[in-house]
Amino acid sequence: MSELLVDFITSLDGYASGEGWPGFWGLEGPEYLAWLGEQPEVTYLMGANTYRLMSGFAAGEVPDGQDEFRPEEEASVDELTRAPKVVFSSSLEEPLTWANCTLVRDDAVEAVRAMKEDGSGLLSTIGSLSLSRSLLRAGLVDRFRVGIFPVITGATGAERIYDGYPDVALEMIEHRTFDGRIQLVEYEPRVLEHPPLGAPA
Repeated sequence: MSELLVDFITSLDGYASGEGWPGFWGLEGPEYLAWLGEQPEVTYLMGANTYRLMSGFAAGEVPDGQDEFRPEEEASVDELTRAPKVVFSSSLEEPLTWANCTLVRDDAVEAVRAMKEDGSGLLSTIGSLSLSRSLLRAGLVDRFRVGIFPVITGATGAERIYDGYPDVALEMIEHRTFDGRIQLVEYEPRVLEHPPLGAPA
């Protein structure tokens, strides 16, 4: 059975991006980049909006506010281009232009449930806030990982990650610090029907 990871990078106040900020908020360092390079091969899962954004980067479209990609950003996009990707969308048309992408029009939750049951590798979301929320709500997420970058983007933040989430209990399974500033926390999530009635044991 495949394992499903929801993986986010966020500002301290829980935004997935910020207007005018570079990728990684410009704060990635050598330890963090080395760790990214050591990650196992995965099949990435995404929705149409993330596909449009990331495939645009792969085609050379530079993010707003930048004149060109930084080397770290180019390496990240190249890695994504080489990886297998599944795109869930009813609006995109085949053939998808980004390499190594499969378009799925079926219900994403049921499709991912089947992928988990039939597969053996690691599945990971990338961006795709509504897809990640739906998969978590359905109880399909095995690990929930967040890289927290030390910025508050209260004025420019975009894509608030946790809006619309159910209540979720999180059991920490890993935490570490990169380059003296980036916090990584990883949890096993458990969706709650209601807040716990007493203090945890």
